[in-house]
This record gives sequence, C-alpha cells and structure tokens, in this order.
Amino acid sequence: MTSLEFTDQVQKISYSLKPVAMNLTRDADDAKDLVQETLLKAMLNKDKFKTGTNLKAWLYTIMRNTFINNYNKITKRNSNIDSTEYFQYFNTDENYITHNGASSDFVVTDINAAIAGLPADYRTPFMMYYIGYKYLEIAEKLQIPIGTVKNRIHIARKELKQALKTYAPGV
Repeated sequence: MTSLEFTDQVQKISYSLKPVAMNLTRDADDAKDLVQETLLKAMLNKDKFKTGTNLKAWLYTIMRNTFINNYNKITKRNSNIDSTEYFQYFNTDENYITHNGASSDFVVTDINAAIAGLPADYRTPFMMYYIGYKYLEIAEKLQIPIGTVKNRIHIARKELKQALKTYAPGV
C-alpha cells in the first residue's frame, strides 16, 4: 500500500473515530485532541501497519491505547502513593474531596473492607494496577509472569464487583 493510499483510507475512516473518542473522553475538545493524536500516531507509524489487516481496528486500538496512556499519566500526576501493606490510595486534589461525609464514609468503608477481604495474592497486584503500575511493572516487581498478574487482577475485580454489588447502578 502506497503512502497516498494509506493516507486516503485513514482520512475516510477518521470520521468514524470522533464518536468513539467522544464516548471515551466525554468532552468535545478532548475528543478532538484524541482523534488528532491518533491520526498523528497512525501517520508516524504507517510502516507498522500490515497491509491486508483491518485499518479501522488498528486506528481504534491506537486511539484506545492513547486514551489509556493519557489517563494513566493524569492519574499518576494527581495522586500520592503511600506504600503501606494495602497500597492505600490518597488523592490530595481539592476537586476530589467529597462533601457528603455520611454516605461517602459508608462507601469508602465498604470498599476498603472489600479490598482488605481479598487474598493478598490478588489484592497486591490489583492495588498496584489501581495506583497506576503497568502489568509488566507489576510482574517484574512481584516476580511473577505477566499472565498471572492479569489473571489475578481480573479475579480481584470480579470479587470486588460481587462484594460491592449493592452500589451498582440500578440496584
């Protein structure tokens, strides 16, 4: 595929990226930025695209990964990490302080209890992932295979979802 053909196909597909970006960011300006960054990365890495594969899926993957990376950067930048046994997460940004102490105390207490109720093998990788570590970093730090890390985080999420189902929307 020539550069001109690649550019033409990317341009045609680019219109379908905006609704997906809007769904991810929930903000029109951020969605435009995300689409623009996605298209820039696609153009810079067009040599990595394999002809005959799904270009639209490739672009969606770039967009999703870009969004996740940006989100993780923002989350890491705005958080302080206390490396106690449970890797408690504290955020000192005034925008995140809740003013309804009664109901939020119950929720936080229930969440902390649910996390504390997880077996240590699941709790540790889950909390590391929650505070911003990547799968590979967790695997290296805990000296376990990356597949095991992913599996333990998945199981921890499932158990937390079950333990906190009373807070699910519509319940």
